[in-house]
Amino acid sequence: MKIAVTGAFSYSGKFITKRLMEHGEKVITLTGHPNRPDPFDGQVKVYPLDFDEAGMTKSLQGVDVLVNTYWVRFDRGDNTQPRAVENTQNLVNAARAAGIKRIVNISIANPSADSHLPYYWGKAANEKTVIESGISYAILRPTVLAGDEDILINNIAYLLRRFPLFTIPGDGKQYASELKKHYE
Repeated sequence: MKIAVTGAFSYSGKFITKRLMEHGEKVITLTGHPNRPDPFDGQVKVYPLDFDEAGMTKSLQGVDVLVNTYWVRFDRGDNTQPRAVENTQNLVNAARAAGIKRIVNISIANPSADSHLPYYWGKAANEKTVIESGISYAILRPTVLAGDEDILINNIAYLLRRFPLFTIPGDGKQYASELKKHYE
């Protein structure tokens, strides 16, 4: 099987690619960061993740599965959540045109089109694009990905080790209501 992983030189994509290769799968990557260090010593063929549908369609020819880890964590210049939704639509269109048989989309826990947070409504919009693509799919909704190179959890752990107090913003009602929903 030939598998394309977006961002194989980035955090989650790198570990996904490593596991796939350990299982003997042939992996290519579409990346917006081709100059990052290659942890696979040239074993993963690199194509641009530039959201040009025709170019991505060509890059995805012969690929069976697309693992999409692409997303924008924070808006910066033209690299915004709404742009990321458009880019994902272009990627899914290219996957369909290339004959991809399955998309595995990495999302987030509790995405919602009604969220006031762009990260969450954007992830919901991406899921909708994948679901409506007509391609077989799996959507993974991790709460958080943690590991040696993880920024979020490592920063929280650093703070917890060095400060005697750790606060949660707000009055706690949001967290209590979320917990209540999950345990009712």
